[in-house]
Amino acid sequence: MPDGRDSGFEAPLWRAIAVYRIAALTYATILVVSNVGDYQRPVLAWPVLALMAVWTVVTTYAYADPARRRPRLLVADLLITMAALGSSVLVVGRTGLEEGLPTLAVAWHVAPVLCWAVAGGRRGGIAAALAMGVTDLIVRAHYDQAALTGAVLMLLAAIAVGYLVRIAELAQERLHRAVELEAATRERERLAREVHDSVLQVLAMVKRRGAGLDGEAGELARLAGEQETALRSLMAGRALSDPQGDELDLMALLEAYASPVVTVSGPAGPVRLPATTARELRLAVAAALDNVAKHCAPGTKAYVFVEDEPADVVVTVRDEGCGIAPDRLAQAEAQGRLGVAQSIRGRIADLGGRVEIVSAAGQGAEVEMTVPRAPHIVSR
Repeated sequence: MPDGRDSGFEAPLWRAIAVYRIAALTYATILVVSNVGDYQRPVLAWPVLALMAVWTVVTTYAYADPARRRPRLLVADLLITMAALGSSVLVVGRTGLEEGLPTLAVAWHVAPVLCWAVAGGRRGGIAAALAMGVTDLIVRAHYDQAALTGAVLMLLAAIAVGYLVRIAELAQERLHRAVELEAATRERERLAREVHDSVLQVLAMVKRRGAGLDGEAGELARLAGEQETALRSLMAGRALSDPQGDELDLMALLEAYASPVVTVSGPAGPVRLPATTARELRLAVAAALDNVAKHCAPGTKAYVFVEDEPADVVVTVRDEGCGIAPDRLAQAEAQGRLGVAQSIRGRIADLGGRVEIVSAAGQGAEVEMTVPRAPHIVSR
């Protein structure tokens, strides 16, 4: 049913129905003038015709305003039209109708069915067509091929209009998403130009001038190089999300961490996950890489592997560092340093997944994070 808003494509449909109603009223008037002499109560035909004319004017203005396209207007339109159609029994007479005289609302009675189809889609149109078709058959009191054909054609028209409205709504939604996506792309390109002209140039300069230096200056140059690589990867234009915004590409998120010391490997295509799952998994990977940077020697290589399985996604962070002593994680958690416990284990547990850490002193460490593809958020 209508919600008081005009989606843009509906306005021409309502105008077309108004034109149809006026044309149908003109046709009904011509038939009344031609056949009034054969009516059982001809004097009553003119008030009914006047009522139809007044209601045509009322509905033309009422349906023009989206705020007035309410269920009560649609119900009133249907009932008044059915009453005008039913008055044919009194005015034309049962004998005349059985002999083939047209009803007073001939063709005009299809207009509310079209209105219901536009406002309520196929279901609304079918409901109105059935109600009006049954009324028409009862008024005619004969069920020959011509009478049944008219009812069937009205039903088919309601289905076609309702289907057309649904297709138009989908097209409107996709156009709206395309416009939003284009606007977001233009904004990203604008920001990329600004970042390229400022941040990237500064990072590149720090990387060049600090290359080969020892101590904190060399470490600063290395970090600047990593951030430059991450920013360039992010600006490369690989889409992080689909147009609906319900999923994110995990590979695109993790590729931002690629650097001279971090290698990211995975499927060639996107690995789509629910947005919350992908973001939390990215943060867990970032925590694992931070641990490598903090606890291993500068320049220690790290590798991120992504495996896309039917039910799960497995992300492994492996390094060539000094490894983790057997009791280090327990000691860190006891001392209140919860990097691994909360940033990695906690996040993956909230996603319904599991974490396995394999390490030995002097042999590097491997953190394997497995999360289900379906969203499974556990509230703490």
